[in-house]
Amino acid sequence: MTDRITQIDLNADLGEGFGPWAMGDDAAMFGIVTSANVACGGHASDPETMYHTLQQAKASGVTVGAHPGYADPAGFGRRVIPMTPAEITRMCGAQIGALMGIAAQAGHPVSYVKPHGALANLAARDRTVADAIVQAIVAINPSLPLLAISGTQGEAAARAAGLPVYSELFADRGYLASGQLVPRGQPGAMIHDTQQATDRLLAFLDTGLMPVTDGDPIPLQAHSICVHGDGPQAVAMAQHIRAGLADHGVTIRSFLHG
Repeated sequence: MTDRITQIDLNADLGEGFGPWAMGDDAAMFGIVTSANVACGGHASDPETMYHTLQQAKASGVTVGAHPGYADPAGFGRRVIPMTPAEITRMCGAQIGALMGIAAQAGHPVSYVKPHGALANLAARDRTVADAIVQAIVAINPSLPLLAISGTQGEAAARAAGLPVYSELFADRGYLASGQLVPRGQPGAMIHDTQQATDRLLAFLDTGLMPVTDGDPIPLQAHSICVHGDGPQAVAMAQHIRAGLADHGVTIRSFLHG
């Protein structure tokens, strides 16, 4: 019997605008989440956006992670770009380093790394890609944790390299029996109903089992729950989930400050 989870982190992908173009309501999300995955110039963002996002995080007491992804702003990092493992390592290193440079100016440190979008999903199933991302982190700081999709190759790669690793679940994404996320565009990929998403999370925290679209529920670990910040109902869903967790007796706290 899995022990009931009584403390969890809420994370969201923030700072995903570019120049004058904003993505989502970051100000509202900073009042809800305890960790922010900040875009660092690949799929989105620029130095000014990074700086102001880090300032908001600091003022809100929110932990910050680097959120590297494919350098594909037009596709918002949701398309796989053919790259060698060495190229992925250098790309991730450049983006993590960029955010760290801005973080030094903002006075709020980068405390972990969470890959974005198509890069994260590919790393979840492809150990070579997961290893490439981990190598980038280890070269920068071998004590900098990876926030990985629960039950995937990202976790395994980090553990093999001796890198600290934490596991996350997605509040509004469907799961397959393999532990992978249902690909976007396929039936069951997204959960749009706020109550359904909240009820699923509460049941998981009680049982450790995640429902899937193609079989029986599977056991997963979780230190953090990702709530997306870039949809029209994003803030309302995140608020509802946080309130539901609190009502269920779950403490909301950064996974790095447990």
